[in-house]
Amino acid sequence: MQTATRKKMETLELFHMNKGAGETSYAMNSSVQNTIISCAEAWRKKAIVQILCTSWPEKMGIADMGCSSGPNALRVISEIVDGVYATTRLLERPPPELVVYLNDLFANDFNNIFASLPSFYRKQRQEKGSGFGSCFVTAVPGTFYGRLFPAKTLHFVHSSSSLHWLSQAPVGLEDGSGRALNKGKIYISKSSPQCVLDAYSQQFKNDFSSFIACRSHEMVTGGRMVLSFMGRTTIDPTSDHSCYQWELLARSLMSMVSQGLLEEKKVDCFDAPYYAPCMEEVKKVIEKEGSFMVEEHDAYEIEWDGGMELQSDSRGEKVSRTARAVLESMFESHFGPHIMDELFRRFAQHVEEHLSNNDTKSINLVVSLVKL
Repeated sequence: MQTATRKKMETLELFHMNKGAGETSYAMNSSVQNTIISCAEAWRKKAIVQILCTSWPEKMGIADMGCSSGPNALRVISEIVDGVYATTRLLERPPPELVVYLNDLFANDFNNIFASLPSFYRKQRQEKGSGFGSCFVTAVPGTFYGRLFPAKTLHFVHSSSSLHWLSQAPVGLEDGSGRALNKGKIYISKSSPQCVLDAYSQQFKNDFSSFIACRSHEMVTGGRMVLSFMGRTTIDPTSDHSCYQWELLARSLMSMVSQGLLEEKKVDCFDAPYYAPCMEEVKKVIEKEGSFMVEEHDAYEIEWDGGMELQSDSRGEKVSRTARAVLESMFESHFGPHIMDELFRRFAQHVEEHLSNNDTKSINLVVSLVKL
């Protein structure tokens, strides 16, 4: 139990996207996540219209869970405000007061978001004039696998590129003697024993069930959620779509082990707090919890580099920088800061080699829920 608690606290306290606006920052390397946000844009617009046409609240609670920082942080909120404004004009109704909650873990770069708020408000007033009603934006740090808001205060919940992150690495990945069961790997792999696959699946079910149950308490009846996260289209958790980037990261680490740059046991005892579920797993958790109805769902293929045009960097370098912006805080705390440059250089090489001959798409799942 102490080991599980320690893993959970380490994840909550240490994990964050790279801060600031430097070369390896999340702000400068989040175009893939921006592409993923675009996939669900129509879903968000539809949900906002449905909420307003059903109840028209005087005060509308909106939460973006896993907001991170950088240019994507306020994009979704801007779209929601646009949707509310357009609907109020169409139906000739006064706009509700908007109370917007931006949520992420404690170490998130909230200062980056706060610095963007003046330009956000200025842009809204310029575009909407007197039609721009009251909009209060605040940050709520903490894990979304627990309660964050008072009961029945939220009308719309959004989350993108976040729910594939677990509250902690699964427990039970060691044998009775404390030896790692997933040697040489840092996530699910085709060589992983079934008990490792089962442990990851169970951790996702536990966490996602907690997420759904907490939001059930916090949302009003008829409230809606649009959730978007990495997943897979097959029931096989070892499919390349869901885990091959982790395979290449493990290969990069083990190449450093082979050259004496890293201890093998450091790799063996690292397990990523990540899980890419299939839609069947997602729906089963929702149905078992019973507070929400799945209104619609879909899966989108996302290129590893987001399908964006390259400038001077190779695709491998771009994928590596994107991964580093997300993973560095976690890797640095375990492996040490001194190997980060070399690790992600090797990862870029492995990705570039893989890209030349293989399909390099990940799967993004989108699900729209309504609170019963």
